[in-house]
Amino acid sequence: MRLTLRKRTGNLQDRKRRKIEREFGVPIAGEILDPQHWTQTALKKLPLDGNLDIQELFGRSAPLVVDVGCGNGRFILGSSVWRESFDHLGADILPVVIRYATRRGNQRGLNNVRFLVADGLKFVEKLLPKGSVSELHCYHPQPYHAPEKSLERLLTPRFMAAVHRVLVPDGQIFLQTDSKAYWDYTKSITSHFFNFSERIGCWPDSPRGRTRREILAIKRGMTIYRGSGTKLNHLHEDDLQKLESDLPMPLFTTESYLHKLDYEENLTRQRE
Repeated sequence: MRLTLRKRTGNLQDRKRRKIEREFGVPIAGEILDPQHWTQTALKKLPLDGNLDIQELFGRSAPLVVDVGCGNGRFILGSSVWRESFDHLGADILPVVIRYATRRGNQRGLNNVRFLVADGLKFVEKLLPKGSVSELHCYHPQPYHAPEKSLERLLTPRFMAAVHRVLVPDGQIFLQTDSKAYWDYTKSITSHFFNFSERIGCWPDSPRGRTRREILAIKRGMTIYRGSGTKLNHLHEDDLQKLESDLPMPLFTTESYLHKLDYEENLTRQRE
């Protein structure tokens, strides 16, 4: 009996010592380790010309998971923690959120993830080698509510063609947004590049949300649009270029109620 009590007490003490970070009450994967176990996950020096050398970057050959617009790193950190046999790259155009993501990756002692500051389209078109990515994730890309900024939206035929080029055969794309207008447009173009289908309900690994934006939207009872697709392997470069030129650009009008959520998300980012 005493041995059992001691063992249980010891386990409780171990649990208390664990440093788990939470955001809006939802844990961020991984445990904050003692500083002597921290790693360096920031990718600060990018090639002036040509692609990243993925194998040299990670020191091995492994399936690559990419998160375009990774924000504070919640999804890509979770994937890195739970899928050690995969390598991960997270990119965002905002240096401040990459600092948060990098800090978290460092504190968790991860060796299979790197974070960099880069524009989403440039990241895919210029830095990723063709046929190198097993999964590409893009969650809640900026919808740009002002009409004059509509052509700055990321999910365009050009972006889809670029993703198709960097995916391995049968590689997968995962998309998500809380804008129905953006989703309707995205579905209309994505099906030309991928065998794409909409997902009903949350991702099974993250029922409370894969991203900060998703968590906020779920808490407010908003609808989240999710989907994934597999690369259409029969498309060649001529096909991709024709689709780029023929498919429509994202000239839709976004929903006004999203402005408030954008504002709230920006406030939480400032407090992080």
